[in-house]
Amino acid sequence: MKKSAEEAPGIDRLKIGFVLARSFTLSAFALFVDTLRLASDETDKSGRVLADWQLLASTRNLITSSCGVQVAPTSDFVDPREFNYIVVVGGLLNGEFPVDSETVSYLKRSAAAKVPLIGVCTGTFILAEAGLMKYHQTCVSWLHFQAFRERFPDHAVRADRLFNLDRTRGSCAGGSSAADMAASIVRRHISREAETNALEVLQIEKARSASDIQPRRPLAIESHDPRLKAALIIMENHVENRISIPKLAALVGLSRRQLERLFMEKTNSSPAVVYTRVRLERAKYLLMQTRAPMIEIAIEVGFENASHFSRLFRQTYGQPPSKFRSAVSN
Repeated sequence: MKKSAEEAPGIDRLKIGFVLARSFTLSAFALFVDTLRLASDETDKSGRVLADWQLLASTRNLITSSCGVQVAPTSDFVDPREFNYIVVVGGLLNGEFPVDSETVSYLKRSAAAKVPLIGVCTGTFILAEAGLMKYHQTCVSWLHFQAFRERFPDHAVRADRLFNLDRTRGSCAGGSSAADMAASIVRRHISREAETNALEVLQIEKARSASDIQPRRPLAIESHDPRLKAALIIMENHVENRISIPKLAALVGLSRRQLERLFMEKTNSSPAVVYTRVRLERAKYLLMQTRAPMIEIAIEVGFENASHFSRLFRQTYGQPPSKFRSAVSN
């Protein structure tokens, strides 16, 4: 079995400690831990032969998931060096204190002991709030990108990839991608055969990699090209703070000319035209959902003044934004 460089003496199995936030996402936790369970033994015997896991907490009180199902902790905060990874599973962002201060202290001790920390779903928010993600690129769901960027403006974050795992930190968009990240860890620390066994029982044909793109279709553009899908998600996540087309191209591994050819081939439009459409679609949403003044909406979607915004909106949708708002509010 492959062992991490930071593994404490005496660890002879892949061992993972889970920390669950209040209102955690049950599906992400279940998929992660079930991938471990099925990889740890043959077929579906569920023995802890090649892997082990514990649910860590400061108390033995039940932890309630976002769907209402409660889970019981199995261990106190033991020496973090007993684990290859500590995985923090987040969930709803409406709670002010998703974990208690003792849990935050334990995560900091784990980091100091050089135990790799992984944030799943909004578990990345918990790690960032504790100051443990600042020098690592964080992967979050497109759904949480804006909230993360607003709360942690000095952190590197992206919402186009499924997960990211470096030497000391990991982050995962959540949902089904929790199984993909767990599978990559199983493959690294146990074997490819163990990974295959787990995925087959879970009815997953093949694990996606860290370079795979989150399933998201801005503007409902259909494409199987991962570079185009990544570019669209990046556009959607940089509406107010626009990025240049050359930088966008670099982020998806293309030159500007290659990106322009790709967009013309797949969308019959240039990247700049599609980017403008993405910004105007965000404006439509704000017009329907808020009563913000036109100038505020214009600025929020990356226009310098309301008149330019209004002119482009009318050219695209056949009516000025004020008339659009009146029509949808009646």
